[in-house]
This record gives sequence, C-alpha cells and structure tokens, in this order.
Amino acid sequence: MNDIKNLVSQLTLEEKAGLTSGKDCWLTKAVERLGIGSARTSDGPHGLRADDYSRDDHATMPAVCFPTAVTTAASFDREMLFEMGKELGRECQSYGVDVLLGPGVNIKRSPLCGRNFEYFSEDPYLAGELGAAFVNGVQSEGVGTSLKHFFANSQETRRFTSSSEIDERTIREIYLPAFETVVKKAQPWTIMASYNKINGTYSTANRLYLDEILRKEWGFEGLVVSDWGATHDRAAAVEAGTDLTMPAEDTDRQIVEAVKNGTLSEEALDLCCERVLELVFKSEKNRRRELPFDPEAAHALSRKCAADSLVLLKNEGGMLPLSKGDKIAFIGAFSKTPRVQGGGSSHIRETKLTSALEAAAEAGVSVTYAAAYNPETGESDENLIAEAVKAARSADKAVLFIGLPDSMEYEGGDRPHMKLPEAHDRLVREICKANPETAVVLHNGSPVEMPWIDQPKAVLEAYLGGQAVGGAVVDILFGDVNPSGRLAESFPRRLEDNPSYLYYIGEGDRVTYNEGIFVGYRYYETKKQEVLFPFGYGLSYTEFEYSDLSVKKAGDGAEVSVKVKNVGVREGKEVVQLYVAPEKVKMIRPKRELKEFAKIDLRPGEEKTVRFSLPARAFSYWDIEAHDWKVESGKFGVEICKNAHEAIMSGEVEF
Repeated sequence: MNDIKNLVSQLTLEEKAGLTSGKDCWLTKAVERLGIGSARTSDGPHGLRADDYSRDDHATMPAVCFPTAVTTAASFDREMLFEMGKELGRECQSYGVDVLLGPGVNIKRSPLCGRNFEYFSEDPYLAGELGAAFVNGVQSEGVGTSLKHFFANSQETRRFTSSSEIDERTIREIYLPAFETVVKKAQPWTIMASYNKINGTYSTANRLYLDEILRKEWGFEGLVVSDWGATHDRAAAVEAGTDLTMPAEDTDRQIVEAVKNGTLSEEALDLCCERVLELVFKSEKNRRRELPFDPEAAHALSRKCAADSLVLLKNEGGMLPLSKGDKIAFIGAFSKTPRVQGGGSSHIRETKLTSALEAAAEAGVSVTYAAAYNPETGESDENLIAEAVKAARSADKAVLFIGLPDSMEYEGGDRPHMKLPEAHDRLVREICKANPETAVVLHNGSPVEMPWIDQPKAVLEAYLGGQAVGGAVVDILFGDVNPSGRLAESFPRRLEDNPSYLYYIGEGDRVTYNEGIFVGYRYYETKKQEVLFPFGYGLSYTEFEYSDLSVKKAGDGAEVSVKVKNVGVREGKEVVQLYVAPEKVKMIRPKRELKEFAKIDLRPGEEKTVRFSLPARAFSYWDIEAHDWKVESGKFGVEICKNAHEAIMSGEVEF
C-alpha cells in the first residue's frame, strides 16, 4: 500500500484525472513513465464478450455461452454456480481478461424488465447466495468480477434518467441484501454503479450508498466502477466514491478544474487512484495467460448446468420422460435454432450451438420436424401451421418448442406485456387438438402468460439455457437427467396481478416503488393471490419424503434439521427450501420469506439429514427509527416448503 501511495504522489494532476477514466471501452489507462499498466475488462456474465483486438472491426471472440442467470438461478445450487464461475475464470485467463463484468443481482420487480434474463431472482436471499458462489468461482482463478448494477436498476425504460423512489425499509430488506451478501461472502474486485438515480441522486454520485453503506458498513475493499456512460458529473462521482468512470470519456478536464477551483479535494481523487492501482496490480499479479482452456469441456459443463436448471412445470399422467422408441415430432423452429441468450451487452458469440434436433439424433432418437413459425419474428402462417398439425397427427407424441423471439427481450427496452407471440399461443391449441400427447418446451427469459396451460400434458421451462440447451432439453425429455430446477421467480397468471403493475415504468423520471417490501411471492402469498406457478415450484420424475423436522433456538438464531428420503424409483436432486413465517408480531411482514435452501442428490431409497443454521438476521426486519436490523418479540414459524405456496412441515421458535 505504501508503494501505491508513493506512485500516486508522483502522478501529475492530469494523470490522476486520467487514471480514473478508461483508455477505451475496456482498458484502464496506463502511465508508462511510472510502469503502470492497464487492466482489461470484458462484458459477461454468462460468457465472455471480449473484443478481438487483432481485427480491425473489433468483433468479439468466440466464447462458451453458459446458461443465463434466469436459468442458473433455478438450479438453487451454490456448488454449480461456483463451478460455472470457475470455468469462466479460466476462459478469461486464456483470453487475456482481468475483470468479468457480472454477475447481476438486481431484484426482479416486474416480469417486464427487458434485462431480467441477466438477473437471478425476485428474492434477495437466493440472488445473494448464488451471486456470491459465482463470484467466488470466477475469482478463484485469479480473475475479478464486477457485481452489478448497484442498485435498484429494475427497468430499462428511461434507465439513464429515472429515479427509483424507495423507502428505507424496502431498500434494506429487498434491494440491498443481495449486494451485501456478495460483498461479505465473496469480496468482488469491483462493483458497478447503475445508471439510475436513487431517491433523486445518481448512483454514481450517491455517497450514502457507495461510501457510508458499501464501504464503511459492509467493508467493501474493492473498486467502484460506473456502468458504461453512467457518470454525469465526474467530480461528484469521485467525491462519492466512484473510482473509475467507463468507458473513455473526454471529461478528465472536469476533474482537473474541480481540484484547482477547490470543489473537489485532491485527497478524494488520490483515494480513487489508489483503488485503480490496486486493481491494476492485482490483475497483473494474478495473470496466468498460459492456463489451458478446453472449449469442449466447457460446452459439456454448460449442458450440465442447463440440465440441472430446467424446470418441469407440468407432467400430467407422467407423459415425461419420453421413450426413445416412440414416434416423436419436434415442432417449432426453436428445436432447430434455439434461443440461448438475450440481447445486449451480454450477448455471446458461441463457440458452437447444440439444438434439440441435433441432440436427439446424437442420442439415437428419430424425430420428425416442422418449423411452425419464423424463429426471428415468432410469426407463422397457415401453411406452417398446417405442416405442424400434420406432423403432430402422424406422431405418437409431439413436443412443441415455443417462446419469445430475440426482439422481445433485450437490454435497453422493456416488454410491453407478458404474452407470447399470438402464433405461439395458437400453435399450442392446434397441436394439442391434433395430438393430446403433447409436451411444450418454453424458451424465454422471463415469465409469460399461459392461457392454454390446461391443454398440453407436460410443460418444460427451458429459459435461455446457453449454447448446449438443446442437449439439456433432450436429457430431460428422455429421462437421462431427472428435472430438479425450481422457479426463482413467480409466474403470475396475468400481468395485472403483479404488485408493481400500477407503478412500473413510473411517471416522468420518477419511478415509485409503492409496493414496498411486497415484491414477487412476498405479495402473492400475503395477499393470497392465485398465481400460475409459485416461486420455488418445480416437478420431478421421482418422489421425496420429509420427516423429523427439528427447530431449536440457538443464541440469537435457530438450528434446524430435517430428513429427506428419495421414495421414488429414480435418482434425483431435491431442493430443500426453508422459509421463516412471522406469527404474532406487530410489524407488517410478508407471510413467509426464504431464508435457507440446499440441493441434495439422492438415490432411490437413500435418506439424508439436511442442517441449517439461521442467524438473527433471518428473523429480522429493518427498523427505520433505529436504522438497524431488529428482531421483534414474538413467535416465528420455521417452514420446510415445496415452494413459496406449499408448506410441507413447520416448527416454531420464539424470541
């Protein structure tokens, strides 16, 4: 640290100003006369979107596209996120990248957010735990991460100017905890300040959150970087604790002038320079460019991650898994050209792409195919529908692949509604009429309405599962992998049921979060609002039995254990979900909140005991008078649930 301070003292004022903004879109500025190099960043987070500097057009290099965050969140699997992060770290080393820009842990306030596919969950505990696992995985390979977008970046509409107007309790209980968890459990090298304002002040200039809370309260040790183009006042950003403004901007003179006229202290600028140098030197120290990277092994891991994340939503009469000897029709262009990711800065140039049709052929399954619609627009015509119906009628069983086209989910815009393309809804009706033995596979990055849900025998949510998603879908359809994904977000029956419906997008540049702490399942369960599929929901090909729940008070928290047994005939993974449910307390609280989870693998007849240790924070609410966490006196239910709507068994603890 003394060496860094000494280096900073040798910088001219102009060099200091330059050090706190990028050289270009991806590199920090070097100061060659002092031996200061550059750190290189790259878009992520589910793959590497690195410019190929050997090409004049700076096209991105091919990289493995892993499942997006909406998909991997459904795994409820910390170990899987760690392994995926570790593999991405190795790829970063191989490609010369020092900092991967991700993960995104913003809360899914509404199903309409165009960037929801990049975020984990509507639940801050789940988002934080999975985010921390991912960061630890990437950083275990000597590559930094950039936790984003800090914070309350819940919509794309007017994202550069809107102000998220949120009360203190909601900020603390819903929108900050995921970031706090990742900071305390993983210490990401960098955190990215978001575009939006928070209660009237831009995130990049918000000293309360960047300095008082992020650094002093939580103990963040790394660098704060602006989202690309999110700094509106360089001097205010430096003063607040935004160390690095990206990308390259012709605003360094603002810093020089502010120091000279006394509106910005040079000490604050020095502190930002120190953090930039810490990042540069840490990057140089950890570089292992010779680290081998195996694209085929990474592709196989991507397939495994997707298969462990897909969610079986319906399986009437045990239609799935399919028999490889059946006469099967794959209907829908997404079975041939699957949607694997969303649009925008996270879009990866895949090293390869495995479709469901290709994976079925590799598995020795003969299927017929009908396109049914245009994969780019989602539109169809009478000829395409007629061909699809004919294929369905001639098959023993039909699998219909539908979803949202690229044009409906992308960075920079929000969806206008929750509906599928009209042609896709019609296809479900027509195909199910032609063949009652029909399963639907969904490719989408956020919840969709399903007015036809009672018609297909089975529904598999494949989300945006990365470049190997076709293989993962086939693994699930034919039973080579037992489905174990659980929804990390609620699926309302219709958009109007969502708690943010009346306030989403906002008026002018003010976006009021009037639903407060009642986001997602916290609202639906407390209001007893019927949903299509609840948070935490997912089916399996095997069955699990729970027994011997033990809940004991331990200090300021509780110790919980429960036995889980596979009583079915297939090996499979189960997600054990623990919720806390306040009973006799005075504060307005959600009916139940997820406070722990575990994913376990059990062979038929095998039984395991799962143990959880709940701290006081699991029972706390944010006291706006004390500006601190507080456990209210009273009784709290400790529930083991199948999902946010269905409790299996419960115990009780009293404080």
